[in-house]
Amino acid sequence: MKNHPQASPSPGGPTIETGYRKTPRKAALSGWIGSALEYYDFAVYGTAAALVLNHLFFPADTAPGVAILASMATVGVAYVVRPLGALIMGPLGDRYGRKFVLMLCLFMIGASTFIVGCLPTFDQAGYLAPALLVICRIIQGLSASGEQSSAISVSLEHATEHRRALTTSWTLHGTQFGTLLATAVFIPFTLFLSEDALMSWGWRVPFWLSAVVVLVAFLIRRGLEEPPAFREAREAQADNAAPRGPSPLALVMRHHKAAVLRVAAAAMINTVNVVFTVWSLSFATNVVGLDRSTMLLVPVVANVVALLAIPFAGALADRFGRRPVFALGALGSAVAMSGYLNAVYSANWIAIFFMGVVMSGLLYSMSNAVWPAFYAEMFPTSVRVTGLALGTQIGFAVSGGFAPVVASALAGAEGDNWLRVGTFVGAAAVIAAVAALTAKETRELNLDEIDALHTARGEAADLALSGVRSTTVVVAPDGSHSRDPEKNNHQQQESRL
Repeated sequence: MKNHPQASPSPGGPTIETGYRKTPRKAALSGWIGSALEYYDFAVYGTAAALVLNHLFFPADTAPGVAILASMATVGVAYVVRPLGALIMGPLGDRYGRKFVLMLCLFMIGASTFIVGCLPTFDQAGYLAPALLVICRIIQGLSASGEQSSAISVSLEHATEHRRALTTSWTLHGTQFGTLLATAVFIPFTLFLSEDALMSWGWRVPFWLSAVVVLVAFLIRRGLEEPPAFREAREAQADNAAPRGPSPLALVMRHHKAAVLRVAAAAMINTVNVVFTVWSLSFATNVVGLDRSTMLLVPVVANVVALLAIPFAGALADRFGRRPVFALGALGSAVAMSGYLNAVYSANWIAIFFMGVVMSGLLYSMSNAVWPAFYAEMFPTSVRVTGLALGTQIGFAVSGGFAPVVASALAGAEGDNWLRVGTFVGAAAVIAAVAALTAKETRELNLDEIDALHTARGEAADLALSGVRSTTVVVAPDGSHSRDPEKNNHQQQESRL
């Protein structure tokens, strides 16, 4: 049922009435809590892999470096399959709704995480144990690929036009909190349990907590409504009774390949986070020999600072633009990573905490806060979830899937060549920054204008086959607005990404 009409602001001219009411606060809250709880499930595996899984799911006579490498590979497999998840979940989100995908992904990742806590170890089941571990991790990766793109699209499409970066940043704020919780939950187990207790049953408890996670997230998300832009497009399709045209995936591959590649390259910034939260933790505890529980406090403190930095960076992106804030964060965190790894190798606790906070809590958080709006605004509403999912998950697959393994290989047989690892992270961050600087700045455009910017005449014809009206608003010099799709697409074709 439609709510009372609400004005949709358009810069430089009068407002346009829409049929559905935006609920930016509700969408931001739902995105925050759902992402926090779901990414707790996803991140708790990475912490466990760095601390205990390398000892439990591989033969006891495996060399430490090989066991770490194998454990990092199980972390990476979830990232490698995420593009496949994007191919499945993205079109579902654009065809059947953002909320549908959010709920589906919630139960997939919750169930797979709970099962990890029930798996037999290598001593109990032999090579079946790591095989089952990999299967659960694959399911986690498939579901995570749809969760984030759908949550971001919901937040973006519910947001007020001048606060899109801030509103969508709360989704990443939630993932940051989930990562913080996943790390923090292991601290009491490493502090108060004996080594035998931790290895026998203690490591399982954080995975079992996913049952609570799923219940809470379900209760929060079940009342979430689809964004106005998506609901109006679906209503138009139903009214036109048009035959089903090209799928969202086909539209993305036909008209938005450049945007997908740009997002994938920019998403390489995730290398910073993966090396910080997974590889450096293993490096510090298994190679340098630093205290496990104290090292766990480093990402906890950095993430606490990030919780303050992310909304601030989102507000900066709404004021000064997406590109400069993203690029500054990417390049800054790349430089700081080498300083952080050097501090770890030197076993200098003051420097470790300081550089960890500066690198991850402040600089990386700048890029992390901005990319939800930045990437999502590279695609029109009709294919936003598909394009966003595909681009980010390709980038995450390369960075998250291979970064731990590449870092372990670059560190050498002794695992102590941190300088090579720092250089590798720096190269990935430079790629991300350069890709970001080639994108269009969309800070001053509203969502209608973004749709017009990215929708060429050929795509408008494809959308018409599906009964979806590519209706957009173009602000003329005299302040008037046009809702003629052909006129809008013709005017915007030259500036299309």
